[in-house]
Amino acid sequence: MAVHHDPAGGQEYDATPYLPDRGGLPAHRKAAAGCEGCPLYADATQTVFGSGEASARLVLVGEQPGDQEDRQGEPFVGPAGGVLRRALEEAELDIGETYLTNAVKHFKFTSAGPGKRRIHKPPTLREMSACRPWLTAELRLVGPDVVVALGATAAKALFGPSFRVTKDRGALFSPGEWGDGGGGKARALATIHPSAVLRSDEREAAYAGLVSDLRVAAAALP
Repeated sequence: MAVHHDPAGGQEYDATPYLPDRGGLPAHRKAAAGCEGCPLYADATQTVFGSGEASARLVLVGEQPGDQEDRQGEPFVGPAGGVLRRALEEAELDIGETYLTNAVKHFKFTSAGPGKRRIHKPPTLREMSACRPWLTAELRLVGPDVVVALGATAAKALFGPSFRVTKDRGALFSPGEWGDGGGGKARALATIHPSAVLRSDEREAAYAGLVSDLRVAAAALP
């Protein structure tokens, strides 16, 4: 595992040494399978890299793989993925022109209950920072026109730790107004994670808000 001393105390995690020196998405996906840049790899079934074509005009960034994603090795194949695909269709966005990924590539969870059900745990800032080089590489290789952060973790990864989805969701940011330049020419916005729709007491309203924000992204596509 790539670990070096952190002057603030403890260990600092970093995926950078695992990134290939060259190559496109297939080379990066292959390299990511062996990433041990933070401790999350130890308990996860596998790395869940992004899915989609390098020609995608839209990149959707979630938090981390869930239980089904961890088992299948693909992003957004669980219940939240079903909500997302339905919302994309309603917003008239083509899933075939969309690249799906997560800010963190390994499933973080705790086991509980008689069947030892795996319960999602949010990644820490250190874990997000460790995985950031993979996301930066994906954005560089895809070069999308629009990037959408799904939920608080993805929004913090793209817009910085002080960003609040509740305050600025649906607002479209121009290139240079967000991130550290890894997004290239892309404009970006943040919305709720589709899993928030499933957890909401007012699902219809939450879903309608997600669709509305995705329509902003659709309108921003050239």
